[in-house]
Amino acid sequence: MQHEPVDAYETLVQFLYRAPIGLAQTTLDGTVEMLNPMASSLLMPLATDAGLDNLFDVLAPVAPQLPAMVEAFIEPSGMICEGLRLPVGVQHAASGSLQVLSLNLTKLDPERLMATVADATFEVQREQEMLSRRLRNAARTDSLTRMPNRAAVREELQRVLARPQDAHGFAVLTLNCDRFRQLNDSLGQAGGDQLLMHMADRLRGALRPPASGFETAARGGQLAARIGGDEFVVVLDGLRARLDAERVALRLLDALAHPYVIGGHEIVCSASLGLAWGPDAAALDEHDELDADSLLRDAGIAMVEAKRAGGNRHAVFEASMRERAARRADIEADLRQALAEEQLFVVYQPVVRLLPGGGVDRAAGVEALVRWRHPLRGVVPPIEFIQVAEECGLIGALGDFVLARACRDFMDWQAHLGDAAPRLMAVNLSRAQLGQPGWIDSVAAVLRTSGMPPASLQLEVTESLAAQDQDTQVRLHELKALGVKLALDDFGTGYSSLSSLHLLPVDTVKIDRSFVCLADTSFHHRVLIEATVKVAQSLGMTTVAEGIETRSQLDVVREQRCDKVQGYYFSRPLPAPELLDWLAQETIAA
Repeated sequence: MQHEPVDAYETLVQFLYRAPIGLAQTTLDGTVEMLNPMASSLLMPLATDAGLDNLFDVLAPVAPQLPAMVEAFIEPSGMICEGLRLPVGVQHAASGSLQVLSLNLTKLDPERLMATVADATFEVQREQEMLSRRLRNAARTDSLTRMPNRAAVREELQRVLARPQDAHGFAVLTLNCDRFRQLNDSLGQAGGDQLLMHMADRLRGALRPPASGFETAARGGQLAARIGGDEFVVVLDGLRARLDAERVALRLLDALAHPYVIGGHEIVCSASLGLAWGPDAAALDEHDELDADSLLRDAGIAMVEAKRAGGNRHAVFEASMRERAARRADIEADLRQALAEEQLFVVYQPVVRLLPGGGVDRAAGVEALVRWRHPLRGVVPPIEFIQVAEECGLIGALGDFVLARACRDFMDWQAHLGDAAPRLMAVNLSRAQLGQPGWIDSVAAVLRTSGMPPASLQLEVTESLAAQDQDTQVRLHELKALGVKLALDDFGTGYSSLSSLHLLPVDTVKIDRSFVCLADTSFHHRVLIEATVKVAQSLGMTTVAEGIETRSQLDVVREQRCDKVQGYYFSRPLPAPELLDWLAQETIAA
């Protein structure tokens, strides 16, 4: 029994010697009392010429705070620090990366410390790899919908394009809401975000369910992503034919077309979809390098074509679409320059009042219409640039230019012609202008600056826009409060009806030319014109028949008691000097 203490001590020494971690016992000032071989091996790269006599001196370059931590620890025993990472600064033999140690420091009693040192190089590597994966996934994930983002889509397309071409095809589908901007304005940003999240859920639900995560979905042949704003992309891989992609496109559009409930309100938001079929794209670009960006571009071009065709439909990309898109891009660039260089000008089409006995009042009013004189192409027809202006966001600036110029010209005519000048100026409004913050104040400023009497200005809004949402009607009431007149343009082609006409704050109803052009040959169209005139007159509104081109059309609308007419039968749109000549002609029976 007298040998047991010696045996226990030898056992302890053997344990310390063989321990897989470094152990060092020191005094409170760091003086080493015991150091096992593992601790010596791990700490030696940090040791200076002074050797390993004092732990704090050895660790001073990488952990100078240790003496202060010990002094601040007033408890008789306990953990002072745990898992403190110490960069050694030498290359790890196994991993090839810089070695990192992990230090735990414990106070054993009021006079002694115990330090444990371990090699944490591989643990640090694993942590860095995990962090890198998390950052990579975050960089490839849309923060709102938790869908893959544009970067993830590009990676997937690059993977598909890099593989050997086989019998399977692939497709890129780009989707965009048909009227998200208007809905977002009426719902507010929070409501708009909810709508986007609902759309994301429906897209995921309409595709084949993935096992887990979007990377799995991509390997399974389908990836749905949000690449910005209200634009989504779906990548379909492993398809047998383009028809399979079109079936998926129709399924997605159907899923998105059902009403959404946002803030207790039922919202309908259809989408337009463009489809680029991979094998076709490869054939179209046989002389160019086909990459992810070109596929996304082509799908986006097809989506714009679907939207231009009325929305809530899909379009398959064709080479001719790229040519049209390039032409529209050229027009957009030139149009921006035209606004800056005053290449735009305004023409005026007379609106005449029908008088009893068959005469007309030539000075009833005019409608202002924009034209563009290109320095190389000459006068560009409105049909070539108005829609481009709407699509690229220039329609607001273009409309503001027309409003300011028309008011200025009107006041010039009043000053020079007096009673012979037109009594009313009609100017078309766009959705962009009505949705522009502070635009009502801009109209008031134009009236003040030009001296235009508000009652002499008639702002015209299309029937489909006026009936679209409550916010638009609020803006129309704000315009009425300025004292200007409002007209409902293209009546009969939009979403309102005769029974709801009284709900709109308008003074004039303009009957669309599509009804007028058939009025002399179609009894049905004559009845529609008659009904419109009667309802408008019962509400105290005036009526204008648009597109009068023949005497027989004029006779019909006169018989139906329309108040005013306009069209090529009387005059095409005229520049201001020619309009004055037209006004100076004798009034003739019509």
